Amino acid sequence: MSGVSNPPDPLTHAYRKDLADTALAGSVIASHYAEPLIRHLVADAPLLLDSDNDSEVLTQLKAGDELRMLDSSRGWAWGYGPDGRVGYVRAEAVGT
Repeated sequence: MSGVSNPPDPLTHAYRKDLADTALAGSVIASHYAEPLIRHLVADAPLLLDSDNDSEVLTQLKAGDELRMLDSSRGWAWGYGPDGRVGYVRAEAVGT
């Protein structure tokens, strides 16, 4: 990619420097790309801006809601919820 970059909003487009949704290949640069895994929440949980319990709450997810998960590590799942907002959820709230 070359030229002026106008990256998409990371709150509604799943990408970080190290990982991005394959749907964004060609639009963003990341070290790796992944297909989201569809998971359902087993408990109500906040979708947070960062992987920190004190982080800003973006939205509240309900048990049964779908999470399109791209990463799960260190007790956190990263992906996007039903409304398309991207963030972190405690891994114990995410089903297999």
